[in-house]
Amino acid sequence: MFDRLLKKPLAALVAAAALAGLAPAAAVAAEPLKVGFVYIGPVGDAGWTYAHDLARKALQAKFGDKIKTQYVENVPEGPDAARVIRDLAQQGDGLIFTTSFGYMEPTLKIARDYPNVKFEHATGYKTAKNVGTYDARTYEGAYLAGVIAGGMTKTNVLGVVGSVPIPEVLRNIDSFTLGAQSVNPKIVTKVVWVNKWFDPPKETEAATSLVNQGADVLFQNTDSPAVLQTAEKLGKYGFGWDSNMRKFGGKAHLASATINWAPLYEMLTSQVLSGTWKPAQYWWGMKHDTIELQDISPAVPPALKKIVLEREAGLKNGTLDIWKGPIVDQSGKTVLPAGKVADDAFLHGITFYVKGVEGQVPGR
Repeated sequence: MFDRLLKKPLAALVAAAALAGLAPAAAVAAEPLKVGFVYIGPVGDAGWTYAHDLARKALQAKFGDKIKTQYVENVPEGPDAARVIRDLAQQGDGLIFTTSFGYMEPTLKIARDYPNVKFEHATGYKTAKNVGTYDARTYEGAYLAGVIAGGMTKTNVLGVVGSVPIPEVLRNIDSFTLGAQSVNPKIVTKVVWVNKWFDPPKETEAATSLVNQGADVLFQNTDSPAVLQTAEKLGKYGFGWDSNMRKFGGKAHLASATINWAPLYEMLTSQVLSGTWKPAQYWWGMKHDTIELQDISPAVPPALKKIVLEREAGLKNGTLDIWKGPIVDQSGKTVLPAGKVADDAFLHGITFYVKGVEGQVPGR
């Protein structure tokens, strides 16, 4: 009798709750996963940060109301980065992507204070319990651009505007040179460093200096289209980098070595949503459609284009190794013996110029 008296008011309460539009806690829709992005430069309409933001938009479109993305742009590497990363964590972001090499230590520092937040750092090499890394094999795009440059130059002098002298950038300069040398052994590569990832005036000045030194094909590891625009203005050739830059210099543009971050972002976000995420290190390239060579110019002769497309296919199916010995540095020292293929540890540790690149690596 007492049990029946308890059940009746309980049933009435449940009914009243239903009428009021309430639902049991288990039936309440889960809050969307907040995903934050920290950008080194402005989103703009070209380059590194622009490519990341295209992938962020693709991520939001794929997962819809399951996630909510936000970003902070123009974040300098250093103390400001730590402040921004911490702010995103405090706002409740459950997954944070930090998209520049110099964010590595700030990311690790803030991750220790927020063990329940997942962090993914681009281009870094350190992980933690809640920090993974991801990268794109940009050197593959640099190599293919080099093949085109080696076949298009008239002066046999190529120019590179370098950003920051870290292994990632040195690897790209060397790979560009190796690609060019594979079709033109006479190639010489000159480098001017700006020590910034994004600084259009300095990039323009560096590109102009390279042309004055005899370079008639320009390449870059900087984020703005300034180098291609300078090539267009001075009647030389150039490339787009990180995103398709053809619209900034149609006559000068030979091709764009682009990065599609979307596959990586979608995979990592899916892992967090499903509860399967673990700290790992991903380095994807043409095999994963992360690196692409886009918009090869009609000015590139058919025979040269055929070589480029064949090598692109080789990178995709694994039959071509860019870094296969014998490879020597600019002093003549053998850094990779004949027949040996460089492993990822070797590639991550490149601190030298290959033969054919002039000048000294800054700091060495």
